[in-house]
Amino acid sequence: MTKTLNIIGGGMAGSEAAWQAANQGISVVIHEMRPKVGTFAHQTGNLGEMVCSNSFRSDDNEQNAVGLLHWEMRQANGLIMNIAEKHRIPAGGALAVDREPFAESVTAALKAHPNISVSYDEITELPDDGHWIVATGPLTSDALSASIAKATGAEALAFFDAIAPIIYFDTIDMSQAWMQSRYDKGETEEERTAYLNCPMDKAQYEAFIDALMAADKTQFKDGETAKYFDGCLPVEVMAERGRETLRFGPMKPVGLTNPHAPDDKPYAVVQLRRDNALGTLYNIVGFQTKMTYGAQKEVLRMIPGLENAEFARLGGIHRNTFLNSPTLLTHDMKLKTHPNLRFAGQITGVEGYVESAAMGLLAGRMAAAEINGDDLPAVPQVTAMGALVSHITGGADAKTFQPMNVNFGLFPPVDGLKGGRKGRKDRYKAYTDRAKAEWLGWLGQEKLAAE
Repeated sequence: MTKTLNIIGGGMAGSEAAWQAANQGISVVIHEMRPKVGTFAHQTGNLGEMVCSNSFRSDDNEQNAVGLLHWEMRQANGLIMNIAEKHRIPAGGALAVDREPFAESVTAALKAHPNISVSYDEITELPDDGHWIVATGPLTSDALSASIAKATGAEALAFFDAIAPIIYFDTIDMSQAWMQSRYDKGETEEERTAYLNCPMDKAQYEAFIDALMAADKTQFKDGETAKYFDGCLPVEVMAERGRETLRFGPMKPVGLTNPHAPDDKPYAVVQLRRDNALGTLYNIVGFQTKMTYGAQKEVLRMIPGLENAEFARLGGIHRNTFLNSPTLLTHDMKLKTHPNLRFAGQITGVEGYVESAAMGLLAGRMAAAEINGDDLPAVPQVTAMGALVSHITGGADAKTFQPMNVNFGLFPPVDGLKGGRKGRKDRYKAYTDRAKAEWLGWLGQEKLAAE
């Protein structure tokens, strides 16, 4: 085998894998088919482009598993987290970014690295030799998907994913809407007012639910079948599960006070989050949709404050694919039948930008260690990284395997701590304290292995 690491796909996982391996002295080639070959969701040829949301979710590294994953990636000099910090915009306790300059900076950093080159070509067949990481994500091309299916001896699993609409801020009626993060969360006034809120009374909510359920929806192609991922359900699918589902989900009215009518408690609240640093674009939180474009405009303009809304991007739905990783991948993310291939990112069955980048980080480091002839220690399962990779490479039940976000349910229990809601704060702090110590230890051992 050559000493070059080839990476198929320049999304979150591929970008992070390339950065990590290159920093270990490995020559890396990123193979990205965009912009020559486009996808339903991508708009540019930039590496690290965000297509669904501009949020990396919670940044709390003591009480939240995804925040802990942020912390672990930062300790490993993660490219995605470092650049996200540079393009951070207010989002309460979440880490959200101005998506276009974020992707431009990811692209610039990778192209400026002396050990990295980018080849804009489509790889249609899995290679038989050389060192490769497949990080093509949920929108893997049809040709490569067919090659993967042939190599694994089974059809890739599939699920439908949706993206939320984006609205121009200057078309929102601020005499009805107001700016506030739930429970005024955030250390600065900007963070405490990071979200835009549109209130509904009961009659408005009931009419909205009726319209949502009656709206025209995107029809799938003949023979196209897939499940929805529970963490990214279209808003109308949630409504179909019960008329109150949205009020206890993305439209919950808790932790908010309407300054236009402080004595009136809203029955439901639609939240929008800033989508760029200028504050000219806002996306509707939790409103992924499969409504047709015409129906979206009609139904979403029923939301108080959005009657005259203009859309920078309408929502949509697309079919995503992923491997049944517990049956197909080894503990170090190699395809069992093709040990020259590692898989990383959403195609492995993790869900979310952060999780995808994290699996890219591990795959890049594992590949670099192998090429350098180093003996890389196993990632501790008590870390966020270890819990997630252990889940997808064997911890999950292959029969019911579905895309998974990082969560504390994947972590081994801490002895002596009580379960249940009352003990949750202490339990989560114990998880994160333990994980941080083990992750720093692993990073130190990894450095020693490379010396």
